Amino acid sequence: MADNADRATDVVQQHVDTALANRPTWTGVDMARAECEECGDEIPAARRQAAPWATTCIDCQEINERKRRHVS
Repeated sequence: MADNADRATDVVQQHVDTALANRPTWTGVDMARAECEECGDEIPAARRQAAPWATTCIDCQEINERKRRHVS
């Protein structure tokens, strides 16, 4: 019989599996996303080089982080 910890582990694993399935498959900085998925502005080349997985510009990332901090 599964307990709460087992169910929580299953939920986390589902989220990880979904994130991995939906992750970008870029292999280099040149192929990194050039536009922010939140505002549509260009993601600066320095950010794309430092964090090629980034899908948002720095301003939108900061806004998202502030929202997360205030929610919890």
